[in-house]
Amino acid sequence: MPADATNTAAPRRPRRWSGITVAAIAIGAIFAAPALFVVARTVTLDASFSDTLDDIRGPLWRTVQLATLVSFSATLLGTGLAWLTVRTDLPFRRVWRIALVLPLVLPSFVGAGAFIAGIAPGGVIHDALDLIGVDAPRRFRGLGASWLVLTAFTYPYVLLPVSARLDSLRTSLAESATLLGLSPRRVFFRIIAPEIRPAVLGGGLLVFLYTLSEFGAVQLLGYDTLTRVIFVTRQADRATSFAAATTLLVLAVVVVTLERRLRGRTSVDQRSAAIDHRPATLGWKRIPATLACAATLAVGLVVPVLSLLVWTRRGFSDGRLDVGDLTDPAINTATVAVIAAIVTVLVVLPIALATTRRPSTATSVAAGAVLGGFAIPGLVIALALAVIALNAPGIGWLYQSFSLLIIGYVIHFGSQALASAEQAVRAVPDHVREQSRLLEPRTARRVLRVDLPMMRPGLLAGGGLVFLATVKELPATLLLAPLDFPTLATEIWGGFNEGLYALTGLASLTLIAVSGVLTWLLVLRPTVRRRR
Repeated sequence: MPADATNTAAPRRPRRWSGITVAAIAIGAIFAAPALFVVARTVTLDASFSDTLDDIRGPLWRTVQLATLVSFSATLLGTGLAWLTVRTDLPFRRVWRIALVLPLVLPSFVGAGAFIAGIAPGGVIHDALDLIGVDAPRRFRGLGASWLVLTAFTYPYVLLPVSARLDSLRTSLAESATLLGLSPRRVFFRIIAPEIRPAVLGGGLLVFLYTLSEFGAVQLLGYDTLTRVIFVTRQADRATSFAAATTLLVLAVVVVTLERRLRGRTSVDQRSAAIDHRPATLGWKRIPATLACAATLAVGLVVPVLSLLVWTRRGFSDGRLDVGDLTDPAINTATVAVIAAIVTVLVVLPIALATTRRPSTATSVAAGAVLGGFAIPGLVIALALAVIALNAPGIGWLYQSFSLLIIGYVIHFGSQALASAEQAVRAVPDHVREQSRLLEPRTARRVLRVDLPMMRPGLLAGGGLVFLATVKELPATLLLAPLDFPTLATEIWGGFNEGLYALTGLASLTLIAVSGVLTWLLVLRPTVRRRR
């Protein structure tokens, strides 16, 4: 190369991060802070981690055992129901497909409490068993009860993605295999199962993570897991509390990593079906299949709601129930959920903009930190934020404040808004962005006038998901909410613990009604529209 060419070559300028990238990185750091703090605190505590781990070995084993059992049974149940309601001639399968998703509206701790109230003397389950001469169980506690309750309320996390995948599958291969003489069973395992495997793994992962972080149901049912250890020891024995929290984090990371590796090995054809599905004929199996759907819905929705309705009616009949007692909790719940939804969408929007319009390794890491907030149990996030507020200089006023409660919700539920926000950003066509850039050079005004109106549906959907999660959240609310700030979730929790079934029933039904409306708007209605 000539010397003069070397001398005149322009120096390579280092790539500069845009303001949106810097904002995304800063937000990602905030989302990662609780997990990093928990690990750092565990390492720096005086107690030996190995000794503390010996103390929590029993709860650790019970946590893994319960999460494994629930994820396995919920995966089998959800996959089987998806197959029946999408690809067979099950009677009223379209009705079943909507109805079997409805257990999502019940928080698991509400379902657990409803079963406890139903089995108690005077409860709907107790009275029904008494009519047929069967003694009601004296104890509804332990592993079996927890397994039943959590399976009944988590299988829709598998049912929804598997149903969507079955809907989108091409039918040509399956029909060709049937014509060649393969039985429906072989067609499923050889043709269908490999195609729905990612959806099954994804749904099973959600159930496993949900069970790992579950607190309310296992506490009510007397099953000692790591979340109970964290809650009980959070003040008197910080070493044990943080060791249990770190163990939960490690479990979540290991399971997520394993699921990603298994999913990465699966090649999936995403093309939609070119012809209508030809439902498999069940024949005489239609009766047991219908009974299986009915039994699942009875356990996951009908019996718990009926139990709550019976206790609520008795409360009104006896004059023990005053609707005014729920005014403040209902207003507080709506207020905190609306604010959490708005703040969460505003916080994750810069990351959505950065990952879609200025993708880089840094923005991917930031998005990963936000998505990781869902894998971290809410109790762990709340514990970290509470200890940070108590020990960091100058921010002690944050402890048990409304602001810290909102921060906890944002970190825990940010992942639910991020996916919708990214889709909302992609909804703005490139040519519209280019034209608006020519007409309005100022970025802030361009986003407000052009981008946000087109993003609004996706952002509202993300905010709705955060609202739904917030109204049902229990452990983070118990740890972070101000003492004089009751919500529907905390009122239900206190009522079940004190045996106030009438008031708890009314509060639970109110929460179920709100959850039901949002579940229809955000989950079921879009599904029905896609099928049309």
